[in-house]
Amino acid sequence: MDRDDSPNRLRVEDFERLLDVTRALAHELDLDALLTRIVDAARALLDAERGSVFLYDAKTGELYTKVATGSGQIRVPPGRGIVGECAQTRAVINVPDCYADSRFDRSFDQRTGFRTRCLLTVPLIGHDDALVGVMQVLNRRGGPFDSQDERVATALAAQCAVALQRSHMLEELLEKQRMERELQVAREIQLRFLPQKMPDLPPYEFAGWMRPADQTGGDVFDTIPAGDRRVALLLGDATGHGIGPALSVTQVRSMLRIALRLEANLDAAFKNINDQLAADLSSNRFVTAFVGVLDADAHEMRFQSAGQSPVLHLVAETGEARELPTTALPLGMFAGFPVPDPPRIELAPGDIVALVTDGVFEREAEGGEQFGTDRVSALLREHRARPLDEVIGAIVAAADAFGGISPQADDMTLLLVRRAGG
Repeated sequence: MDRDDSPNRLRVEDFERLLDVTRALAHELDLDALLTRIVDAARALLDAERGSVFLYDAKTGELYTKVATGSGQIRVPPGRGIVGECAQTRAVINVPDCYADSRFDRSFDQRTGFRTRCLLTVPLIGHDDALVGVMQVLNRRGGPFDSQDERVATALAAQCAVALQRSHMLEELLEKQRMERELQVAREIQLRFLPQKMPDLPPYEFAGWMRPADQTGGDVFDTIPAGDRRVALLLGDATGHGIGPALSVTQVRSMLRIALRLEANLDAAFKNINDQLAADLSSNRFVTAFVGVLDADAHEMRFQSAGQSPVLHLVAETGEARELPTTALPLGMFAGFPVPDPPRIELAPGDIVALVTDGVFEREAEGGEQFGTDRVSALLREHRARPLDEVIGAIVAAADAFGGISPQADDMTLLLVRRAGG
């Protein structure tokens, strides 16, 4: 993530434009409007004359378009043509000369009078590895599409697939539950975007858990591949509760994922996410966040902490629970804030890093006393040899018992990582 000379690294201008598209997609829920926005973005980013999004019909196996600039709806049988091959192989197909490629179906050109010179076809794969559809762009104005265009299209397709999945899920759920159930629906959508499984990265173990205070929450956690034997850890906490904060933290997660996909370094990703949030959020909204990159071979973590405190590092040798420093103001407070070089911590065998939101630390008993950092630290020490899922369970159970009948006032989220041994 810190290699500036990677051959797969996108140009700065392409990275910034993709972030703009990601932000726009995050706010669009209507399917037809979303598809139009995706096609327009693909044409603009790739300087193409036309574009189409083929959605995948899981019942029939067909691909069909709802938006195709210059033509009506098109349905493609399973495996037929370039689009069908792209869906089956899930691979990018770049055709520099369509009329010289036997897979190209000329009938569409013959019906419309349009001549397709070159095309780029990219699969839309969702966050759960499900096929969402296929995106196709035609006739790059500067000539055939090149490898840089393929990288841009692949990065865009990843964000489009997630946006389409969100739109599909929301439409399906809203059909079943209207008005009074909207918050419950949003909660289900938000929970689906949490990691479905933890990284397999020996000698490290990971575990995460979240429970919103309302139907939807302003917390998020994620574990994201960040190169060979490296994983990024995200903990975010937006001000407030409900759909607005849920969208804010989902936006942070989405922008971080695209930054990592494009191999942006930690500081660049952090600054760009902050500047986008500063432009998007109202003046009384912000997101505290911790982003760390764990190198499983070097046994170290580099991190930036935007007002996310305390983050605990339990040192196995001494049992001390150290608090990691914050490095910046909360994200979205204002654009252009300076970000220092990311601090590094070394992880010895048995060490635990505990990312915990204030909903746990600030859980109140009936008299107003808070659960506090010391109790969390003590529980980490007491249960440090147990599986991390059980460690989380012990902390949550203790916090709930401490709170008694007092309602949970804030979202509670934990993400733990431990180096084996010790």
